[in-house]
Amino acid sequence: MTRKISGDVEGRRTIRDVAARAGVSASTVSRVLGGEYPVSTSTRTRVMRAVQELDYVADARAKAIAGVGTPTLAFVLDDITGPSFAHMAHGVEREATRLGHLCLVCSTEGDAEQQLGFIEMMRAQRAAAVILVGGTADTPEYRDRMARIADSLASAGSRLVLCGRPPLDPGAPVTVIEYDNESGAYALCAHILAQGHRRVLFLGGKPSNTTAQGRELGYLAAHRARGIEPDPALRLSGDFTRDSGHRLMRQALSQGLEFTAVMASTDMVASGALTALHEAGLTVPGDVSLAGYDDIPFARDLHPPLTTVHVPYEELGRLAVRTALSRAPDAPDEHLLLGTHVVVRDSVAPPGDAAR
Repeated sequence: MTRKISGDVEGRRTIRDVAARAGVSASTVSRVLGGEYPVSTSTRTRVMRAVQELDYVADARAKAIAGVGTPTLAFVLDDITGPSFAHMAHGVEREATRLGHLCLVCSTEGDAEQQLGFIEMMRAQRAAAVILVGGTADTPEYRDRMARIADSLASAGSRLVLCGRPPLDPGAPVTVIEYDNESGAYALCAHILAQGHRRVLFLGGKPSNTTAQGRELGYLAAHRARGIEPDPALRLSGDFTRDSGHRLMRQALSQGLEFTAVMASTDMVASGALTALHEAGLTVPGDVSLAGYDDIPFARDLHPPLTTVHVPYEELGRLAVRTALSRAPDAPDEHLLLGTHVVVRDSVAPPGDAAR
């Protein structure tokens, strides 16, 4: 014989059970748990004692429909496996938790439709903020789409935050948080040139990506500031992965390109390039100097430790949360810029006698 237990699911307590135990109405229990209306101290104590005794857990779906419960932040990016984005996500999660918010992470794999669908879902659930992360193609279509998204989120009481992305046209209700991407690349390349290198191979990302564009612009500007016009053959495009760095370095070596130093667009790209150089029997920095960008933790553990640019990714994530929650959803645009700096390690040295 099956025994029927009180509640909509066998063994699960309901808000009515809590109300009966506390001697109050179900609506009073809802007010206590929602924290939206004043309730006497004695009533609140009785309700919370009943919640504890019955081990009651509120239905998160019902609370979401009612517009109460733990406020949510959404963190949207193309690829969660990238170390730099993972550190940014860590910053978002820690700050959200500190401020009493739930953090949801969505990896879109670069699918614009999936991104829009997730944003719309967060709008329907009245998320406190939606944080979009990473470089993109800065086109009029992109700006128009993001402006419409910002307006749509603001109308639902949410805030759009663009982190490491280009700003929109003035007036959009959006917060933009960037780091000094181009200046970081300029400082890094200037350091390499100051060692005496004149032929610096640049291993870049996708040409349409704004992050890749900024790093290449810094590379070019550092050369031109010294009166050097870099050889276009020394600028190769790929993506921000280890495999891209390995492939591009093998390509440069097989083509017989002459260079004494390599500036990689990310530390991951640099790690792949380092492997390819070792496979070719070349030493770093004895034969070829090598530098990266991002200063992810394993950069210091490569052999040799990698000279790179430090980007405060975790602080970017924390700042994204703090600023989003401190601004009214429909407040005008806000643009913040964090600094970067070169971290000098052992992978860059003056060139040897022979260029390669």
